[in-house]
Amino acid sequence: MIDKIATRKPADRSHPESAETQTAENDPEFLAVQSNADVRTARRSRVASLVLVLVLLGVALFAVWSSQSTSSAARSADVASKLSDYYDQADRAVSAEESLERKYRLEPGPGVRAEYDAASADLMNALDLVARNGDQGDREQASRVNAAHHDYRSSISRLFDAVDKGDTPLALKIDSNEVDPKFFAIAEAVHSADVSHHEASLSQLTQLRHLEELQGWLTPWVFLLGLLLALATASVTRGHRRLLDAERRRALHRSLHDALTGLPNRTLLFERCRQALSAAQHAGTTAGLLLIDMDRFKEINDTFGHHYGDELLKQVGARLRSVLTGGDTIARLGGDEFAVLLPDVTDVLAATDVGARLRDALETPFLIDGVALDVEASVGVVLSGEHGTDPTTLLQRADVAMYVAKAQNLGVFAYDADADGHSPAKLALLGDLRRALTANQLVLDYQPKISLGDGEIIGAEALVRWQHPERGLIFPDGFIPLAEHTGLIGPLTGHVLDSALAQARAWMDDGRPLPLSVNLSARSLLDDSLPEHVADLLALHRVPAEMLELEITESALMAEPARAQRLLETLALMGVRLSIDDFGAGYTSLGQLKNLPVTEIKIDKSFILNMTTQPSDALIVRSVIDLGHSLGLTVLAEGVETAEILSHLMTFDCDVAQGHYFSRPVPAAAFDAWRASYSAGTTVSREELWPADEPVDGMGGIPT
Repeated sequence: MIDKIATRKPADRSHPESAETQTAENDPEFLAVQSNADVRTARRSRVASLVLVLVLLGVALFAVWSSQSTSSAARSADVASKLSDYYDQADRAVSAEESLERKYRLEPGPGVRAEYDAASADLMNALDLVARNGDQGDREQASRVNAAHHDYRSSISRLFDAVDKGDTPLALKIDSNEVDPKFFAIAEAVHSADVSHHEASLSQLTQLRHLEELQGWLTPWVFLLGLLLALATASVTRGHRRLLDAERRRALHRSLHDALTGLPNRTLLFERCRQALSAAQHAGTTAGLLLIDMDRFKEINDTFGHHYGDELLKQVGARLRSVLTGGDTIARLGGDEFAVLLPDVTDVLAATDVGARLRDALETPFLIDGVALDVEASVGVVLSGEHGTDPTTLLQRADVAMYVAKAQNLGVFAYDADADGHSPAKLALLGDLRRALTANQLVLDYQPKISLGDGEIIGAEALVRWQHPERGLIFPDGFIPLAEHTGLIGPLTGHVLDSALAQARAWMDDGRPLPLSVNLSARSLLDDSLPEHVADLLALHRVPAEMLELEITESALMAEPARAQRLLETLALMGVRLSIDDFGAGYTSLGQLKNLPVTEIKIDKSFILNMTTQPSDALIVRSVIDLGHSLGLTVLAEGVETAEILSHLMTFDCDVAQGHYFSRPVPAAAFDAWRASYSAGTTVSREELWPADEPVDGMGGIPT
């Protein structure tokens, strides 16, 4: 034993474990343990590899599933949202058709017909979008509604024809037996589809939210199982979650905002309006609603194209928003209409002031692709409580106020019940006016025109009055505006022309011919059939065209200048004389005046009445007379009530005068009596022609 120890070689310090390793390798027990360890290691390695593969596969599958499910859910939500929008567009178009059909029965005319056709086209367009974007069921539904609408349009055409012919019984029969049943069927189908797809859209958004919640639950487990891979997967998952949140926010934003301008849409405006009304009611304050409509926006679209129109609407929205405070809401309702909600406003004056500032903000031209565009707007103003207690009523009355502002060039106008043609009193008066046209209740009075050169009677103006069986004599300002906002202005104009030309024929037959003037409304200048109608009446009564003069106000010319000029040129070529009435009170430019085929301008009486006391008015009158003579036009002064006014006009070399100083407007018989007694250079007393108890304005002649 000692020898063995003595003869052991020193261990190799360069490999300190080599001897132990060699000994262990030769140890059977060690070999057995090592074999078992290798098996366990191999097993663990295989398990680890399998787990790693499973983790990688799980992470990959999780990533693919998350991406695909999110994308699919987002696409489904987008398609559902679009279909909901298309059905909502169709639903609104159907409602617009019904509203315009009823409006046409009250106010037949080409403008309403065009609006109805536009609403019908919107419905067809919406159904086409449904068919192109929906599934087979949507396509079948759109096809059924299309077929039903085609049948409905046939009934509507016959209804409109009956209204145009004045056949009210037939119109009512068609409406009750055909139009209403077909409309209700279409409306029910479209509305049901709208509600169904709106619910489907909300369901898709809910699925997106559930998907987000599921991914949030799975993510921690992926963290635990995948370690670094799980951390990376978690990062991807968080990214997908952000995408889901963003998509949901975008879907909600799209449903509540206008796609073009980014402003709140009608839905969001109504919701905020309801909240503002509720808050104002509890706090005892007042909310205001302003409706803004661009003037002549269609001309920009037609001239430059829709690209310019869209860019203009974007800039208009941004500029209007810059005027408002943080608590106010500006929304785009569609087309060129905007609305502003003022949650807390003191009174009508304050709301009107906001409207004026909004209009002022539009005065600076808009630069679009190097083109400077000037636009104006008309603003209607309403207040909660005073003008309505719900968003629908307030918006409707703001619309009425806006159209008054547009029609009368007021810029901003606060709602007034007297200006609302939809009030019960106005509707009753409208029915009376329809009957008056056939019951000979509309009569003409005549006021002479006197030449200031020789004092001779050179013509007369025919002025319509309504001899109402209950309300007595109604002057034009009591019913002409009502007729202008309905389809009655056409028949009314035709009635006045027919009666005036019949009187002109009677005077010609008596050997005392006298030219007659008749006023035309703004709506008449948009009636392309007017020249033909005038020609037919001239031929019917055998009156030469030069014996008829048509008077047009400046405001009527400004509605659609190019179209009005074409119509006036046609009338002038027929030989009809044309006159601009109320000159100086409107916005006719010198460039327009020199190009219009007119022969006379009538100075507005607001200048004539005050010219003897207001030097500025006298200067305006003199300037207009000089301008008219420079353009080769006859100048007539209306509103001559005193000898002093007449004297000033003669000093200014005015050509013709008209007013109560000579004679008030009177019926034809009284006019004949005045004419027989009138002598140039003399004054005829009122007692010579009318009893003392009749209210008559002054009668005079040209002073010698």
